[in-house]
This record gives sequence, C-alpha cells and structure tokens, in this order.
Amino acid sequence: MTFSSLEFLFFFFPIVLAVHFILPSKVRNYWLLAASLFFYAWGESSFFLLLILSIFVNYTLGLALDRLSRSVNGDDSNHRAEFFRKALFILLLLLNFGSLFVFKYLNAITAAIHSYIPAWQSMIPQTSFVLPLAISFYSFQSVSYIIDIYRGMPAEKNPFNYALFICFFPQLLQGPILRFRDFRPQLVTRKITADGFSEGILRFLTGFNQKILLANILSEAANAAFDAGELSVGMAWLGMLAYSLQLYFDFAGYSDMAVGLGKMFGFSFAENFNFPYASGTITEFWRRWHITLGTWFRDYLYFPLGGSRVKSKFRIALNLLIVWLATGIWHGADLTFVLWGLLHGAVIVFEKMTNLPKRLEKKPAARFLYHGAVLFIAMFGWMLFRANNMPHAVFYTKSLFRLSHNPWRDSLFKFNSREYIVTFLFAILSAFPLCRMLRSRISVRGETAASAVRMVWYLIQLLLAVISVSCLVISSHNPFWYQNF
Repeated sequence: MTFSSLEFLFFFFPIVLAVHFILPSKVRNYWLLAASLFFYAWGESSFFLLLILSIFVNYTLGLALDRLSRSVNGDDSNHRAEFFRKALFILLLLLNFGSLFVFKYLNAITAAIHSYIPAWQSMIPQTSFVLPLAISFYSFQSVSYIIDIYRGMPAEKNPFNYALFICFFPQLLQGPILRFRDFRPQLVTRKITADGFSEGILRFLTGFNQKILLANILSEAANAAFDAGELSVGMAWLGMLAYSLQLYFDFAGYSDMAVGLGKMFGFSFAENFNFPYASGTITEFWRRWHITLGTWFRDYLYFPLGGSRVKSKFRIALNLLIVWLATGIWHGADLTFVLWGLLHGAVIVFEKMTNLPKRLEKKPAARFLYHGAVLFIAMFGWMLFRANNMPHAVFYTKSLFRLSHNPWRDSLFKFNSREYIVTFLFAILSAFPLCRMLRSRISVRGETAASAVRMVWYLIQLLLAVISVSCLVISSHNPFWYQNF
C-alpha cells in the first residue's frame, strides 16, 4: 500500500485521520502506532516480525546503554562501566548494520564469489534473501538513535513512543529520515491547527500530482530507453533525461506527501528536497537532494572522521570520498552504485579543493556553463542508478556518445519525443522554482494578493488531483521507484 494507491487514499488514510481526531489526545499516539504497524504489515507481512524485533532490541538495549552512559558520566575511574558501554554500543551498531548487510548485500557478495572464485562455490552457497521493505530507512533511524544516546541523549522510556518514531507510516517507507531528538517533543506538544492542516493537504496534493502526472508518465519513456536492446543517440539522451526527472518527481513527490501527512497529524518533518536541479554546483545539489540522508552521513560519518576540521587536504578529500562511497553502497551493492557515489564524491572534492563555488560567484557566464556541467553529472549519475548492471551502464554510455556507431535517432526516439513532449515541458518547468518565485512576487503586494494566490494554487492542485485519481483508476502502473533502495 503506497500513498498513491486507491486503498490508501480512500480506505486507510481517511479512517486513520478520522479516528485520530475523535480520540482523546492522550491515546492518539497509540492509535497512530497501531495504524503504522498495520500499514507495514499490509505491504510487507513476511518481514513484520523483523521490524518488531528491531524495535524491541534497539529500545531495550538503548535503555541499557543510557544507564551505562549515566554511570560513567564524569567518572573517569569507572573503567569497567566504560568498557561495557563501548561494547554494547558496538554490538548495537553490528546488529543494525549486520541485518542490513545480510538482506541487502549478501546476495551480491556470494554471487561475486561464485563468479570470480569458483573453487569456493561448494563452501559458500549462493544466498537469495529478499530485501525487507524500508529496512534501509528504519535501520538508519535506529542507528542515529543509538549514536545520540551514546553521545549523551537520554533514552526513551516509553516503548510505544520509540516504536512510533521508527514506524510512523508517513515517513516509514522512504523517509524523510527522522532524528528522535526532533521527533520526541512533538509526541507530547504537537498541535493541529487549521492553517497547518490546510498546508498539509496542499503539500500532499502537490506531491501526489507530481507522482501520478509526471513521474509515472515519464517512467514510460525512461523504461523504453533502458529496456531497449539498441539505442540511438537521441533516445539514449531522452531516456536519461526522462529517468532524471522521473526519479526527482517520484521521490520529491513522496517527500511532499510525507511532509503533508505529518502536518495533518500535527507533526513537522524536515524538508527533503529543495529544487536540486537549480543548483550551481554538485556540492549545492547535495544540499538540496535527499537532504535528510545527506545530513545523516554528515553528522554520523563525516564529522566523526574529522570532517573539514583536519588540516591535511588529503584527509579532507579522503573523508569526503569515504562518505560518498558509503552513500553509494547504501543505495545498493552493484558496482554501478559504487561508481555513482565515487563520481559525486570526486566532483565534490574537486569543488572543495579548488574553492570553485566561491570563484564562480562573480562570473555569470562561467556559472551558467558550470550549471550545465552539474546537470550533466547529475543525469549521468542517475543513468548509473537505473542501469541493470555494469555492462548495461557501459552499453548506455556508448550509446550516449555514439561510441558504438549507433544512429543519431530512430523510430523509438521519434515516437517517445512526440508522445511525451508536453510532459517533458511541464516536468522541466516544475523542476525549477519558477512557480514559487511567481507566487512570492505576487504575494508581496499584500495579504489579499497572497490569499488569492494561495486559493488559486489550491484549486489548481485539487483539479489536478481529480485527474490523477482518474489516471489511477485506469492504470495499474504506480510504483515508488526509491523503495527499491
């Protein structure tokens, strides 16, 4: 059950929201927890117990870690407690990352061993684990909780509050990745206001329309390119552009829906996207794309490695490459994800070492040209994301630059460029903050103008939502691509 499914829109969400308003405030969190567990069980019943086990282990051992941390606080002589504190912390990291490793990476590792070391085939069987839904996201939230306790944050005493933090359905499947220190106060002090609820509806509708009317339609053009046995240059570039826009509107649309749902229940989630294709550098791009994942790696990996505080430029570059290697591996075990991470890491190192962002500030022409390079790097990286494997990525790269003497265009390119030209136009315009800038300029003329703009925008999204629901009724193609990671 996804946010853009008919079951969610007309069954699950209306019931959960209605009951939430009817119930006294003291029991609303328990209702949301029950609804969230049902939501996960509906979509992934096979691994429901794994989620419950993860919650139980991290909650109970998190309490133990908290007690050990308080027992050694300021007492340098309590070496025994400090030893057990570090041992328990390492154990919790191993348990969380270990489960992620087994389900997400072990299949690829055993397959590689069978391919490159045939003599080991009899000793190491080929595994075939199924990837549990949302394990990448709830594992990272669990790890952030454990690290924050180790750093001094008090553990949560109420197991139901911790469980809701991990599996709250608006952010469970694809984020935004929450921090417990930000989520905890809202469990008690959140308030549902008319303005907040209205804003939540608008955000949900905006994301829903992006998903159905842009991402779903663009996926057809992207699939046509990436599933083709032969590619013209034009179709290779069209497919890469289609997938770059599809992935953005799929994931940003989901994030908008998640933020909107949170607002309707009185929660405030961190923003996850901020028009990344408007970025002037790759460094800025990653401050705007999947923001909560970027800040997670910054706070829990880059800073502990020393970040940019180290004096050696080599160490700074190494720290950045380690972070981006880890980011690539987080998305998947295939070599294409590793190359994607190292590509972005290498460009960010280049920008940092040359101080390029600052040098471009007063050079409009150079800034414009480099923006084009940024868009190409981002799109090429998404091609690595979408490629089935490394040979497919090589084939696609050759097709992009006519290295395999493929034609400049073919019937597939002519059909898709003609069929989806309007969708491409709206998608490209929507990927940049043009509408937001226009609404802001009109709104500054006064409160009346601001209210009128908001009402018009609301009506536009409502009309588009009716069209989106109609599309859902007649089409079964409605996956969220980023759930694969």
